[in-house]
Amino acid sequence: MKQQSNTGIAVIGCGTVGGAVCEILLRDRKLLEAKTGSRLHLKYIVDRVFTAAQNLQLDDTLFETSLDRALEDDEVTVFVELVGGITTAREITEQALRAGKHVVTANKALLAHHGAELLAVARQNGVCLAFEAAVGGGIPVLRALYDGLAANSIDAIYGIVNGTCNYILTEMIDKEESYEEALWAAQSKGLAETDPTLDVSGADSAHKVAIMGAMAFGIQVDFDQIPVEGIDSLQREDVMYADTLGYVVKLLAIATRVGEGISLRVRPVFISRDHALAWVSGPFNAVSIYGHTTGHTMYYGRGAGGTPTASAVVSDILAVASGTYQVFFDRFAFWPDRNPPTELVPVAETYSRFYIRTMVDDTPGALASIASILGTHGISIASILQDELPENNGAEEQPHFVPVVITVHPAREANVLSAIAEIDDLDATGEKSSVISIVDDHPEGVF
Repeated sequence: MKQQSNTGIAVIGCGTVGGAVCEILLRDRKLLEAKTGSRLHLKYIVDRVFTAAQNLQLDDTLFETSLDRALEDDEVTVFVELVGGITTAREITEQALRAGKHVVTANKALLAHHGAELLAVARQNGVCLAFEAAVGGGIPVLRALYDGLAANSIDAIYGIVNGTCNYILTEMIDKEESYEEALWAAQSKGLAETDPTLDVSGADSAHKVAIMGAMAFGIQVDFDQIPVEGIDSLQREDVMYADTLGYVVKLLAIATRVGEGISLRVRPVFISRDHALAWVSGPFNAVSIYGHTTGHTMYYGRGAGGTPTASAVVSDILAVASGTYQVFFDRFAFWPDRNPPTELVPVAETYSRFYIRTMVDDTPGALASIASILGTHGISIASILQDELPENNGAEEQPHFVPVVITVHPAREANVLSAIAEIDDLDATGEKSSVISIVDDHPEGVF
């Protein structure tokens, strides 16, 4: 019988995810060892305070406040970084890698900003850095990219990768709530933070698309080049018009090939009710990946939360302990540290269909002026929807502005934005227009 190797593990940070990781390692040890042929030994739970660990009734003999003790222990070969943030997490990760420890992390912000340099440090020290949990929580998106879809040239990725935003949008669609009402509902159920900015601004999704894009296309991504729009300024009217037109609104993390270049972006979009991503509701995540040989594949599940995220963390520990991850890390060329920085295609140079809602003075010639401006910028109108003015019912002043909803055929985004700036300057238009891109299902080559 083959002798089992020993894998000593230190978990750094024992919050929601860290506690769930420790529970799995302790409770399911025999199951995990049977799968890998490696004895998994949780030796240290390192933190400043242990309230969460004590609430989970974890073995207090594992508690340690000194990182140095774990770093100096030769039996510890895997560090699990779960402290969050960037500065301290980066210091811990670098220390561990330079000490010859493999590192597993769920830290999306750390990887989005410093992934290439940390991967290089790992490589210089003969160890690896694993980060499946940083993108899809319990969904194995990165493993699909570097393993299951290795035979593919990836053409596009469309991802719903923030459960908080998806829950809020679901509430706005299903219950016709305003953004503020839906956010409050999410907070009351513990699905949104007291300060939800990281989620609703789109920044969390941007961290994830930076990682996915780097792995999918074999590039090094400058995070600051990614244009990001959140859902925090989304109007209920636009969500309702989406439904009228046969679409739903989703916050998508998008990574696509554009000619010879790559485009990454995060924004609310209209997608057809027929698209597989349209039915992803509540706090669930889903990622659609389009490969040149597979066509469309989709990965769906819980993208956040202690146990789902811990599942991905422990899976990485198993891959590192068994040596399988090291093979990919050493031999494959798509890792960001092995590729030069890539200049992303500006989103203004991309093409798509668009939804436009503008408030128009109900006077002769107003709509013709809008159509003329769009035409001047080479934008072709696909449809127009105009509501009638409400009855006066004896009111002293009749409202003059009515919403006009226009959809246009595929157009260069820079042209659309230039046209809208002119339209908003017309005397015949009221408040600033809403402009939302319409995402069609990605073409699947010969399929």
